[in-house]
Amino acid sequence: MTGSDIRAVLWDFGGVILTSPFEAFARYERDHGLPPGFIRGLNATNPDDNAWAKLERGEVDLDGFAELFEEEARRAGHEVDARAILLLLSGELRPEMVTALRRIKQRELALAMLTNNFAPADGGTRSAGGGVGPTRGDMRTARPEVAEVIDLFDVVIESSRVGVRKPDPRFYELACEALGIEPAQAVFLDDLGVNLKPARAMGMKTIKVVDPQDALRELEATLGFPLR
Repeated sequence: MTGSDIRAVLWDFGGVILTSPFEAFARYERDHGLPPGFIRGLNATNPDDNAWAKLERGEVDLDGFAELFEEEARRAGHEVDARAILLLLSGELRPEMVTALRRIKQRELALAMLTNNFAPADGGTRSAGGGVGPTRGDMRTARPEVAEVIDLFDVVIESSRVGVRKPDPRFYELACEALGIEPAQAVFLDDLGVNLKPARAMGMKTIKVVDPQDALRELEATLGFPLR
């Protein structure tokens, strides 16, 4: 695949454009005497039907999530405060990613955001990958600096609104349909390999974001122009 084949760049939100919540999870675990990786382990257990999955698909409200998630933790041997954990889903914009978005936009490639998120009681959205989720109207009032970035995107696909979540292949199909492209015409960035696997199987070029600079170098090589 060459840069000339790519018509769209698809982005995860938390952990890619925003910093990851995983460090906050690790601090919570240390502060509360939990085993390292306990929270992520809960989220990875029965990933299609656990409390987190149901929240992101809009199948339960916050009270329902808290009850289910805390019960999952008890079955795994520990007590957690589900609402306190949700408060850890905050992140800051990565300026290098914002620069890349703007340069891609200048080249007139389409941009899409694909985020697993949920709707809290305050009426906004939260990205379970980390941070406030991309509901455009809510973002303009809640976090102006993020709203400006959200407005760069041609398409925003939110699990809480469409009723499916990554890594369900339908989630990626919805993005391609909205953009009017074939999967092979897209490159997708996410910080979780489980979310990249179905996109790659559909024909997308995928990039795992561990170190942002490494990911951007790979994206530059894919697109054929500088992003930094």
